[in-house]
Amino acid sequence: MITSKTNPKIKNIIKLEKASERREQNRILIEGRREIERAVACGFEIDTLFVCAEIAKDGTELPARSIEEVSLEVFEKIAYREGSDGLLAVAIPKYAKLQQFKPKKNPLIIVLETVEKPGNLGAVMRTADAAGVDAVIIADPRTDLYNPNAIRASVGCIFSVPLFACSSEECIKWLKDNNITIYCTYLKASIDYLDADFKKASAIVMGTEATGISQQWVDAADQNIIIPMNGIADSLNVSVTTAIVTFEAVRQRRINFSQITQS
Repeated sequence: MITSKTNPKIKNIIKLEKASERREQNRILIEGRREIERAVACGFEIDTLFVCAEIAKDGTELPARSIEEVSLEVFEKIAYREGSDGLLAVAIPKYAKLQQFKPKKNPLIIVLETVEKPGNLGAVMRTADAAGVDAVIIADPRTDLYNPNAIRASVGCIFSVPLFACSSEECIKWLKDNNITIYCTYLKASIDYLDADFKKASAIVMGTEATGISQQWVDAADQNIIIPMNGIADSLNVSVTTAIVTFEAVRQRRINFSQITQS
């Protein structure tokens, strides 16, 4: 059992709280049984699993290259969230290139431009998983894809949906090359999102809450869409907006599928 906070393995976990260290070591941190189990189910490899027996019911059944038992004091040092269940994993991330991704026929894609808040990324990934989205693309990212807070906010769903990071130029080219209609959420020259046709291959593009999408995406859009506001607010949180528009696309596709099968 590891009982010292100065143990090299414990000190390394503290280092991995920084995005630069995660990139350099090609490792990520996953805290919580549910999140770890979902990562494993999605083919992510666990390098080291740290178990605090005073909190965790078990954990030895989880596949890992090595398992380290730690004292409560040590676990409290490495845990990054309150109410932890006593399990923390150091895992190996998966990074794929968008150019190598072959979407299925009539895909539904979510694009987040310059997303900054890990919590927003995680919430969008949770929506993407629930809606059965084909991929999420982060254009010009400003946050680590596997930031521990993104993993937590996604409840592990960040592992289940194909996730890519690239420049806006690369993303736009890929969408155009694959004949995917680009719908940008934008306040000007826009139609009501309920009037958009998401039954065809579609990419729903979201910008930051502070500045919205860039002119580059406005110019690339096939159609701009808007969610009408009926109160004093002029916008919604990016993760909320994504959920609303994405599930409208799901609704349209479900109705369309029913019409096709009944005809």
